[in-house]
Amino acid sequence: MIRATSVVRILIKNYNVNPLQIQPSGRGEYMPVDDNETVEGRSKNRRTEIIMAPKLDKLFQMLQSSEEAK
Repeated sequence: MIRATSVVRILIKNYNVNPLQIQPSGRGEYMPVDDNETVEGRSKNRRTEIIMAPKLDKLFQMLQSSEEAK
Protein backbone atom coordinates (compact mmCIF):
# COMPACT_ATOMS: atom_id res chain seq x y z
CA MET A 1 0.00 0.00 0.00
CA ILE A 2 2.94 2.33 0.63
CA ARG A 3 4.08 2.01 -3.00
CA ALA A 4 0.55 2.70 -4.32
CA THR A 5 0.18 5.76 -2.10
CA SER A 6 3.56 7.08 -3.25
CA VAL A 7 2.54 6.73 -6.90
CA VAL A 8 -0.74 8.56 -6.24
CA ARG A 9 1.12 11.41 -4.54
CA ILE A 10 3.47 11.74 -7.52
CA LEU A 11 0.57 11.75 -10.00
CA ILE A 12 -1.24 14.45 -8.02
CA LYS A 13 1.81 16.63 -7.37
CA ASN A 14 3.72 16.33 -10.64
CA TYR A 15 0.94 15.67 -13.16
CA ASN A 16 -2.02 17.55 -11.65
CA VAL A 17 -4.23 14.47 -11.47
CA ASN A 18 -7.44 15.26 -9.61
CA PRO A 19 -7.15 13.55 -6.19
CA LEU A 20 -10.88 12.78 -6.30
CA GLN A 21 -10.34 10.66 -9.40
CA ILE A 22 -7.57 8.40 -8.17
CA GLN A 23 -7.35 5.88 -5.37
CA PRO A 24 -4.39 3.84 -4.13
CA SER A 25 -4.89 0.14 -3.56
CA GLY A 26 -2.28 -2.37 -2.38
CA ARG A 27 -2.65 -5.92 -3.68
CA GLY A 28 0.85 -7.39 -3.75
CA GLU A 29 0.55 -9.06 -0.37
CA TYR A 30 -2.84 -10.60 -1.10
CA MET A 31 -2.70 -11.07 -4.88
CA PRO A 32 0.91 -11.94 -5.75
CA VAL A 33 1.74 -12.64 -9.39
CA ASP A 34 4.69 -14.85 -8.46
CA ASP A 35 6.18 -16.81 -5.57
CA ASN A 36 7.57 -14.69 -2.74
CA GLU A 37 10.17 -17.37 -1.91
CA THR A 38 12.61 -16.14 -4.58
CA VAL A 39 14.23 -12.75 -5.20
CA GLU A 40 12.81 -12.73 -8.74
CA GLY A 41 9.30 -13.57 -7.49
CA ARG A 42 9.37 -10.83 -4.85
CA SER A 43 10.59 -8.40 -7.49
CA LYS A 44 7.61 -9.23 -9.71
CA ASN A 45 5.25 -8.69 -6.79
CA ARG A 46 6.62 -5.18 -6.19
CA ARG A 47 4.60 -3.57 -8.91
CA THR A 48 2.25 -0.72 -9.63
CA GLU A 49 -0.82 -1.27 -11.77
CA ILE A 50 -2.82 1.70 -12.99
CA ILE A 51 -6.40 1.06 -14.04
CA MET A 52 -8.20 3.86 -15.82
CA ALA A 53 -11.98 3.77 -15.62
CA PRO A 54 -13.76 6.42 -17.67
CA LYS A 55 -17.07 7.90 -16.68
CA LEU A 56 -19.40 5.82 -18.80
CA ASP A 57 -21.82 8.65 -19.60
CA LYS A 58 -18.97 10.72 -21.07
CA LEU A 59 -17.66 7.71 -22.98
CA PHE A 60 -21.08 7.08 -24.51
CA GLN A 61 -21.37 10.77 -25.47
CA MET A 62 -18.00 10.60 -27.21
CA LEU A 63 -19.00 7.45 -29.09
CA GLN A 64 -22.33 8.95 -30.11
CA SER A 65 -20.66 12.16 -31.33
CA SER A 66 -18.19 10.08 -33.30
CA GLU A 67 -20.98 8.12 -34.99
CA GLU A 68 -22.94 11.29 -35.80
CA ALA A 69 -19.86 12.84 -37.42
CA LYS A 70 -19.67 9.99 -39.97
